[in-house]
Amino acid sequence: MPIGFHPFELIILLAIVLLIFGAKRLPEMGASIGKSIKEFQKGMKEINEPDQTDAPATKFETIEREIASKRNAAEVKSTIVETPVD
Repeated sequence: MPIGFHPFELIILLAIVLLIFGAKRLPEMGASIGKSIKEFQKGMKEINEPDQTDAPATKFETIEREIASKRNAAEVKSTIVETPVD
């Protein structure tokens, strides 16, 4: 048995929905359903596509850490005072 509606069945179904929810709520419901579908599709795209913004950020953070450690090492070397040996 195929799942489908004939035009007459759709008209009856639409009339029942209109009576239950009213004419004012139908556009609001349609808009919210459309937004929900759009957000769902956007979420599915984000899951399927690898996040490319994280990779450069981690490389940048690694470079920053290396620079900071080299600066700290240079500061430590400059603060070491050598005492003359007699």
